[in-house]
Amino acid sequence: MGHLEWLERPEPGKDTILIAAFSGWNDAGDAATESAKYLRRRFRCHPVAHIDPEYFYDFASVRPSVQVTDGERKIDWPTPDVRIGEVDDGRPVVTVLGVEPRLRWRTFCDVIIEMAESLGVSTVVTLGALLTDTHHNAPVNVVGASNNTALNLNMGLRQSTYEGPTGIIGVLNDACHRAGFDSVSFWATVPTYVHNYPSPKAALALAERVGQFLGVTLGESELHSAAANYGRQIDELVAGDDTLAQYAQQILEESAAEAVEDFSEMVENPDGLIDELEQFLRQQEPD
Repeated sequence: MGHLEWLERPEPGKDTILIAAFSGWNDAGDAATESAKYLRRRFRCHPVAHIDPEYFYDFASVRPSVQVTDGERKIDWPTPDVRIGEVDDGRPVVTVLGVEPRLRWRTFCDVIIEMAESLGVSTVVTLGALLTDTHHNAPVNVVGASNNTALNLNMGLRQSTYEGPTGIIGVLNDACHRAGFDSVSFWATVPTYVHNYPSPKAALALAERVGQFLGVTLGESELHSAAANYGRQIDELVAGDDTLAQYAQQILEESAAEAVEDFSEMVENPDGLIDELEQFLRQQEPD
């Protein structure tokens, strides 16, 4: 693992969970990375390693920054950070957090896979956020997908059927599947019309979904406070821009119309729902 630099070498754990998030294409409203930051604080994760950025980043595109501490200048490189902590029931949890790499994605994923194997990881959870036509005061929709049929049934997830361009999250999920890990991916929705603003509301929704998946109650935190203020702050922003206000109102009206249409379809075709339910129940019957 020449691209992984250890600060300490933890012993392999049992049923270790790995949570990964990357800023950039997969991270609308910074929701995925802010959620991962919150979770690593919640699980008291401490640094154990980092991935050498030299091989995976174009520093002209993702530039390092200069920090000055006590008069001493230091270059802060865009370095993916690996930390380890514990879930409430004692299971080890590893977090990988960084900027989406620009180069050599397959090698980057190989580094994470090899690191995960050395730490006894059994399940990989990736976080993402995408822009959709949703209203900022509407509940955040979190979609989950897994490569494990049992997890799909037990947790209400589904097998991903997405086709199209992907980011490092999609490539990492595929690499985990090929390496034999259970992989789960949770994605939160963020309103398109406020895409330049962080969404702690979406970050909290992701964190709570991960908590539900892990069987953990997260409790109140600063993320809850930020999420509670989000709606008010965006309300003020939208109120000061007629174009934004019209667009937000249009989305609200379209969402209401779609909800009525969906309800009408259920009322008009109850037999279809019953058929689907009966088919599902038949599939669950033992052979």
